[in-house]
Amino acid sequence: MSAAFIPPDYFRRYSAQEIFGEGDRYEVDLGCGDGGFLLELAARHPENKYLGIERLLGRIRKVCSRADRTGLTNVRGLRIESRYFLEWMAQPGSISRLHYLFPDPWPKGKHHKHRLVQPDFMPVLHRALAQDGEFLFRTDHEDYYEWVCECVRDSGLFREVEWTPGDEYPTTDFQRQWEALGRSVFSAQYRRVS
Repeated sequence: MSAAFIPPDYFRRYSAQEIFGEGDRYEVDLGCGDGGFLLELAARHPENKYLGIERLLGRIRKVCSRADRTGLTNVRGLRIESRYFLEWMAQPGSISRLHYLFPDPWPKGKHHKHRLVQPDFMPVLHRALAQDGEFLFRTDHEDYYEWVCECVRDSGLFREVEWTPGDEYPTTDFQRQWEALGRSVFSAQYRRVS
């Protein structure tokens, strides 16, 4: 089975069984970019299933090609807009962990409307996550970090938990780049509230 997940219908929901051929839960790397984080996480945890979401065709092709070449059978890649996938294609309660790492912070005030995390995004995320599902967020942009924390807190749909992935959590290219420049990295982990 190829790592590329090409839905036969973009107007319905898909279970983990349909995406991976087995299981009922999986983790999502939202905006997986070049796939470095996704593929390393999948290699470290072959017992879990991982879906990379990326809107750029060239990137997702490379991710899937690398997964196929390295024999990672627990990875799938899907080219689609992040919010559309979570709102209209993810089976409710099927995502055990959602990783949202170093997204574009859209720093100018007039561009904040383009940020994925907004107050109306929180119910979408809540519905997609499993009962004990987690949302892990990392950024080098302090303003966007505060924005996300405020949206999550104000929603009342999640509770903050201690950042637990620790050293076993792979770093992204962006994280290595920013840390090499001496910039701080901000991390938050939230668990879905019933």
